[in-house]
Amino acid sequence: MSSKIVVVTGASSGFGKLTVLELARQGHTVIATMRDVDRRNSPVRAELIEMARKDGNSLQVLEMDVANDASVEAAVDRVVADYGRIDVLVNNAGLMPIGVTEAYTATDVERLFAVNVFGAVRTNRAVLPHMRAAGSGLLVQVTSLMGRFTIPFFGVYAASKFALEALAETYRYELGSFGIDSVIVEPGPFPSNLIASSPQPSDAVVLEAYGEVAAIPGQIKAHSDEQFDPANPPRPQLVADAIAKLVATTERRPLRTVVMPDGLDFGVQQINDAVAPIQNSVLKAMGMEAMI
Repeated sequence: MSSKIVVVTGASSGFGKLTVLELARQGHTVIATMRDVDRRNSPVRAELIEMARKDGNSLQVLEMDVANDASVEAAVDRVVADYGRIDVLVNNAGLMPIGVTEAYTATDVERLFAVNVFGAVRTNRAVLPHMRAAGSGLLVQVTSLMGRFTIPFFGVYAASKFALEALAETYRYELGSFGIDSVIVEPGPFPSNLIASSPQPSDAVVLEAYGEVAAIPGQIKAHSDEQFDPANPPRPQLVADAIAKLVATTERRPLRTVVMPDGLDFGVQQINDAVAPIQNSVLKAMGMEAMI
């Protein structure tokens, strides 16, 4: 397996943290990016570097706020200056709002999309000129099962993941002729800090109007860990392993990879299998069969 230069966003915790460590273990040159590397996330930076060092691997941590154009451009420029190229970008940074959908103001939703959607657009736009020049590259977009279905109180989050799925699939078609692949990883319900750090809706008047219904999102957050069997908890490492496998793959990669905890099946693979022929038939009807 050839070593690749890999940039991972949102690497301070969760899937991102596991992914950078797994990729480093597999011999890739990994650049873990996150906000506040000199302040709030300084201990995380030190931990990641030390964990990689103990395994004999190299891992670099850079400041990147995916919601800020200048921050993204500075980080990508630094990586290209240091290594000459970027082979893989893993868009993992994200937020998960849980709340009454109507109570999220337009400003609330804009803040979410600034990270979950526009953040990926920023990082993709920053790396793609370098990938096109090299004639190769891989974009990995970490979405969610809720990029394919939605449930009450997760509507704003699902909307952002639906949007990212559409962008990722379109990149796949448009970038193929440049030797660049775009793939989607759809994690299922794994333990993470996303629920605990869920952004709250701002419109208190709307929340009051919903009465007892407005209390349900809080109950979901309070009991989120109870869905897991303590004797056999889900392993988030499965997501890192799936991403590492996609990075290592030299053959045609699947567009979508569903990663579920052991023993669970919410039917998303069936959704993907059912939709793919319809999508392909539309492209064929439009004379775009070569892009499939």
